[in-house]
Amino acid sequence: MPENTAEDHGEHTAGDLAGQLGALGVREGGILLVHASLRGTGLRSAVLLDALRTVLGPEGTLVVPAFTPENSDTSPAHLALLREAPDPVAFRAAMPPFDPEHTPSPGTGRLAERVRTTEGAVRSDHPQTSFAALGARAAELMKGHALDCHFGPESPLAKLVAADAQVLLVNVGFAVCSAFHHAEYLVPAAPARSYRAVIRDEGGAARWFAYQDADLDDSDFARIGDDFPAARLRQGPLGRRTARLFPIGAAVEHAVAWMVRHRPRATTGRDGGSP
Repeated sequence: MPENTAEDHGEHTAGDLAGQLGALGVREGGILLVHASLRGTGLRSAVLLDALRTVLGPEGTLVVPAFTPENSDTSPAHLALLREAPDPVAFRAAMPPFDPEHTPSPGTGRLAERVRTTEGAVRSDHPQTSFAALGARAAELMKGHALDCHFGPESPLAKLVAADAQVLLVNVGFAVCSAFHHAEYLVPAAPARSYRAVIRDEGGAARWFAYQDADLDDSDFARIGDDFPAARLRQGPLGRRTARLFPIGAAVEHAVAWMVRHRPRATTGRDGGSP
């Protein structure tokens, strides 16, 4: 969800928010994946980050999306930029390669960018769907994100599932729940498609990298979330809005079962799909 570039006027302290997060069920020492939009929440990204780190404690780990769909000429985000470019050929030729340390992630919100740019943060290597993390297990969870695996078994999401992580949605719906993307890899006979992104080769030069991966589709994620079992979901106030907390494993299990029941099997090769 896009956000304004300016921070909302802060009206909540880190202590206030830490209390709300604790009451919601965020675990001390746990691993927490957060999708957040701070627009209209009355929250400042720095204050919310302090609160999250306080609740998680020194043994906990905070994870956020750091996606860069603009870096792929197969994504809607890139195609939108291409339509606005005076010279599409020159635009494509001048695209910089993905750099985990410096490439911004403008579409993931102020909290995610705050995490990504905080000292000690670790970012995974995928040129389109990286994650960033802070905390005790950040390096372990971000390591080994395969370039041809957006959200599957060689991505941080698989490690989050194995580690019994929680997911926190702040002022966003299930439509942005990346855990559901991991479920797409677990559906039998899941379709695949081609992707292309700009990476830096061993010599430091930019090159286009083409690969096959799951045919990702988030168009029904809101419906999947609508059917999420209420018993596995906790809701509570955070700032001026409501936040939702749930186990990532339960989300993936639910999404797999839902997709098996409701998704057609023959949808391969969609043009310009997610991401």
